[in-house]
Amino acid sequence: MSSPAPRTPAGIDLEALDAVTDAVESGAGLPEVVRAASRALDDASLALTDRSGAVLAVAARSTADERTLLGDADDVEAHDLRVADEQVGQLRVRLRADADAPSPMVLRIILTLVASEVQRVRAPARASELAVAEFLHDLLNRRLTDGAEVAARADELGVDVRGGAAIVVVRAQLHVPTEEGWRERVITVAERGARAAVPTAVAASSGRPDAVGSEVVILVPGEEPDAAERVGDALLRELNASLPGHTFALGRSRLAAEPADLPRAGNEALLAANVAEGDTPSEEGQRVMAFDDTGAYRLLLSAMSEDPAELQRFYAETIEPLVAYDEQYETDLVVTVEAFLDADGNVAGTASRLFTHRHTIRYRLERVRELSGLDVGSTDGREKLSLGLKAMRVLGIAARGGPATEQGASGGRVPRRG
Repeated sequence: MSSPAPRTPAGIDLEALDAVTDAVESGAGLPEVVRAASRALDDASLALTDRSGAVLAVAARSTADERTLLGDADDVEAHDLRVADEQVGQLRVRLRADADAPSPMVLRIILTLVASEVQRVRAPARASELAVAEFLHDLLNRRLTDGAEVAARADELGVDVRGGAAIVVVRAQLHVPTEEGWRERVITVAERGARAAVPTAVAASSGRPDAVGSEVVILVPGEEPDAAERVGDALLRELNASLPGHTFALGRSRLAAEPADLPRAGNEALLAANVAEGDTPSEEGQRVMAFDDTGAYRLLLSAMSEDPAELQRFYAETIEPLVAYDEQYETDLVVTVEAFLDADGNVAGTASRLFTHRHTIRYRLERVRELSGLDVGSTDGREKLSLGLKAMRVLGIAARGGPATEQGASGGRVPRRG
């Protein structure tokens, strides 16, 4: 007795699916695979992006259709592409107005085929990205100290650091709701901006577990003293143009003339970024600092390198009680101390800077004395608080402040607490 002939489920065009499979098997490339997938979905408009949001291929009927497809139109469906548990990209689909919705089985087969091709095509680039990230992480964590080894590792990535190099650190903070993957997009955009100025620059996430927001490290090879500055300007232009709703802080190192100096350059860039984050942002939401411009902070870099625990202890004895109080009661003690020191110890000038009554400033400063044991009216107290603030920046600790909501603030008096 012969078995019945296999039947094709209704609504499934096997020839169209075969075209997608043929494009994958022949290695025709992602654009051809996407065009074949478009035909299999009744000439739908498709856009394929990687997990950072970079466009890999588009099959659209017009330029306007492509813009709609890549936007947030209501008739565009975004499908995540996964291989095992890893997201490798996204396929954005816009059906023709007169087309029926595709069979779930067809859509699943197409998504699986496209995801596998993205994984295959992007694998070498992904391996290169991982190698760059590992190299930069080793530099930042001072796992590489031998100049010959630094140069050899850089050579493996196609980057020549023997003639000199610098490091740039950029931090991005997101201030609007967005979909997942925004940190990866920051890396992609930052690298694109950096390479616009220096084509051989490489970038990766810093990988530091205590980094706030998205932190990107960029290696800028070359002996030109202004290369890092040009890279900083170019990547900030690209970041502002491509990532609205973000603010950025950027730190630049000095030129490392020898490969063995690159770990030191990494520390300089991180320190400069820490200092930049504490500065007042520009109208564009940018904070930029070169290590050469960090002033007295440079004196603390050697202390940070030689004995970070001692620097941490000094911070704990001076500013940490104020930070803890601000976090608990949503006050502005740290901001008040900073403004007081910037105003050369003048209470009226501090009140003017903070748009606060001078009586409130006095009682905040009294609270500072009670919490830290340091009197801002003495030279020694001001010096220790100033160094404590600098230690906080060097350590990369962000002080959280808020409106003055402590009891008594409305009357300009903060009552003493035990």
